[in-house]
Amino acid sequence: MTVELKNLVLTRTLCLIDLETTGTDVRDDRIVEIAAITVHPDYTTTSFVRRVNPKCPIPSSATAVHGIRDSDVAGVPTFAELAPELFAVLAPCDLAGFGIANFDIPLLVAEFNRAGQVFPLTGRAVLDALTIFRRMEPRDLSAAVRHYLGEDRHDAHTAIADARYALAILDSQVARYGLPGSPEKLHAELVEVDIGGAFRRGPEGEVVFSFGKYNGRPLDRVAAEDAGYLQWVLRQPFLDDALSLVRVALAARATPPR
Repeated sequence: MTVELKNLVLTRTLCLIDLETTGTDVRDDRIVEIAAITVHPDYTTTSFVRRVNPKCPIPSSATAVHGIRDSDVAGVPTFAELAPELFAVLAPCDLAGFGIANFDIPLLVAEFNRAGQVFPLTGRAVLDALTIFRRMEPRDLSAAVRHYLGEDRHDAHTAIADARYALAILDSQVARYGLPGSPEKLHAELVEVDIGGAFRRGPEGEVVFSFGKYNGRPLDRVAAEDAGYLQWVLRQPFLDDALSLVRVALAARATPPR
């Protein structure tokens, strides 16, 4: 299948991802369905869709959202069993989707970690259509479909449909807002400091916290004054780019001036 993109300009493979899960807690919840649409530089596409056995009951509140029940995943592989195949699909790709920076990617990284495999983000463009949407038109995916595509959302809460919508919305956003068509340049436009937005730039360009009791405080100052807090941050489910900033700040504090 060939997809028509009017504005995104691909020089490497782009993968649209969407997850259905047992809940919204990155540390405790698990994936029950994965969809990945891979768009190659020649604009041909391949799809990867798998149900996943989470090895725990699916809450009724989650089933009410995506319709997946315990019986639907009873005989399917666990994430650990699917991990090598999924890793091979995602390895060469930039990543895109809707709401992936703060949920899908952190949960995916956590699932790979639990399976004993590191899923690196360094060197990838990560394009979250929700980041653009919230910046320009703060609403949800259904509203985004109406706003950018001029239609009602069908097949809501099926991972493959939502991934397709995310791709079409992202492509439309590039033209509407005059954004870069290159995933690398668009990534640089969307990500101020780290993918998950744990940090932002302060008034002098310094890296400052975007969460917690030190919200707005410079990272290097907190490292000097409360290194224990940064050690706590390192134990939280932040993405590796944010954790790398924390480690660098701690290392700089531990290195005596020459």
